[in-house]
Amino acid sequence: MPQFSFHASQEQFPPEQLLALAQQAEAAGFDAVFSSDHAQPWSPSQGHSALSWVWLGAALQATRRLRFGTITVPGGWRYQPLVLAQGIATLQRLYPGRLPWVALGSGEAVNEGLVGQGWPDKPERNQRLQRAAQAMRRLLDGERVTEPGPPAVVDARLWCRPPQRTVLVGAATSVETARWLGGWAEGLLTVSHDLQQLRALIAAFREQAGPDKPVHVKVDLSWADTDAQALEQAFEQWRFNAGGSQANADARQPEDFVRLTAHLRPEDMRAKVMVAADLGRHVDHLRQVAALGVTSIDLHQVGGDQAAFIEAFGREVLPALRA
Repeated sequence: MPQFSFHASQEQFPPEQLLALAQQAEAAGFDAVFSSDHAQPWSPSQGHSALSWVWLGAALQATRRLRFGTITVPGGWRYQPLVLAQGIATLQRLYPGRLPWVALGSGEAVNEGLVGQGWPDKPERNQRLQRAAQAMRRLLDGERVTEPGPPAVVDARLWCRPPQRTVLVGAATSVETARWLGGWAEGLLTVSHDLQQLRALIAAFREQAGPDKPVHVKVDLSWADTDAQALEQAFEQWRFNAGGSQANADARQPEDFVRLTAHLRPEDMRAKVMVAADLGRHVDHLRQVAALGVTSIDLHQVGGDQAAFIEAFGREVLPALRA
């Protein structure tokens, strides 16, 4: 049985609201919370982007049972591998076992391009990701690490060692990247509404990784009182993330995502988001995702009423999935 997490969307809500929602999710029976980590939102209308690492410390303190995860970019732009490893180790010392995994990605220009160190093409970003992940893993294992980079680490070690090492998984949205990650990452994080595509992503990862490494899946969903309302809120809030992997990687400002997704229609969101008012349809879809043998499923309600979502899914969806 996979764990089910509430998605704390830092680009859509202020951190104090997400803190209260994490507490509500714990009371409603969610197993975990997964936090996004952005410098900017996908669109100006979303209007938020708190620093995930600060929020994680507050959320871990404000809850007692929940486990947490996040996705971050260690390639040396906003974050350097040594700093990320030190932060992860510190949280694991303060809250043992409650940060079991962190996903690492190659990044998007809208976040990493802000620090003025250029934005290389995908092959170089992947090289940076792999080097940084390996450096972080060795640091968390207690080694003394030198990596010429980029990103560089010189004669570095962690003096704050966690009792339990956080698993470092790789993030992929394409079959090619999933297969590549299977050769070296400690697990996979992916997002896909289409079950056939999701099955192909997981299979590609397993080709190289074998059967035992964890697979985490983020499911974007839109639930409301009616199907029409669910479709409308998916279009209003999440079309900016539906421009394709190239747009997501290279667009520089939130306004760019508005322009790059201007051609999308509300009905186009059905291919990207699980849109339904009927909770039973969400249960059926999530059961099919769980049947793929995944470790955890992150439930991202893309609409605005997060409290109602937590209450309804905690009352009806999670018990049905666990039955």
